[in-house]
Amino acid sequence: MIQEFKDFIAKGNVMDMAVGIIIGAAFTAIVTSLVGDLINPVIALFTGGIDFSGWFYTLDGGDYTSLEAAQEAGAAVFAIGSFVMAVINFLIIAFVVFMLVKMVNRVKEAAEKPDDVAPEVDTGPSELDVLLEIRDAVKGGAKL
Repeated sequence: MIQEFKDFIAKGNVMDMAVGIIIGAAFTAIVTSLVGDLINPVIALFTGGIDFSGWFYTLDGGDYTSLEAAQEAGAAVFAIGSFVMAVINFLIIAFVVFMLVKMVNRVKEAAEKPDDVAPEVDTGPSELDVLLEIRDAVKGGAKL
């Protein structure tokens, strides 16, 4: 098992995974800013000024001015706005990852595609053609 772990590390999988996690964390910060700073204001414009980040319901029946105030008071809270933002973040990240994978697949296909395809060479008659010719010659009484 230890040898398998050493082989796993030596193949570079761990480094690839670490780089992916670091880039993913940085990308998540960018998408969170994109959603919070650019997309939510546009959505609020079309929905009449509704701000999803402040959309919450308390389960204790209390009246709180903000989500943060309810959470500081220790109230049980359904943070609907945070959930909506998380869904929007997910959809944006999923779309961007889809586009990246699509681009990588195109690059791979272009790299694997042979530049020049060799022209088809006529190899002569097939085995079936030769056998049919022999059969026809035997039927016709020809000598081979």
